[in-house]
Amino acid sequence: MNIRPFQPGDEAALYRVHREAIHRVASRDYTPEQVQAWVPDRQDPGPWAIKMRRLRPFVAEVDGVIAGYADLQPSGYIDHFFVSADFPRQGVGRRLMARIHEEAARQGITELTADVSRTAQPFFARFGFEVVEQRFPVRAGVIIPNALMRKLLAPPQAAA
Repeated sequence: MNIRPFQPGDEAALYRVHREAIHRVASRDYTPEQVQAWVPDRQDPGPWAIKMRRLRPFVAEVDGVIAGYADLQPSGYIDHFFVSADFPRQGVGRRLMARIHEEAARQGITELTADVSRTAQPFFARFGFEVVEQRFPVRAGVIIPNALMRKLLAPPQAAA
């Protein structure tokens, strides 16, 4: 497995990972109506590509196939964290989370936050994230519950 920076041209593969993670995995915890509102069958690829270029996520590859991706914003916010439904329980999420923690340490970030789906909350909790608040965002007129989760990190050590 290789974790690498986002590259222009990754957008379509990242969209497939995102869509399949929601339609095939998160669908266990959300209704068909919620899944469809979250990621509709028809979506304009232009705004998605722009968002991915702005987020510049880390990309996990297994044998040259994109298996997941996650980003870390300068504020410590994780906007996207998705693993392909084709690569369950193969360490992709664990490796992406480790990469986020490495990058947070490198940047001196002392707190990580994310709006986390019901499906991903146990995974984030295993890495020390705690629920701060249950949220009920609305997309396409449908409530898609999630939770704001946070993890406090050790402050950077001062040079002696």
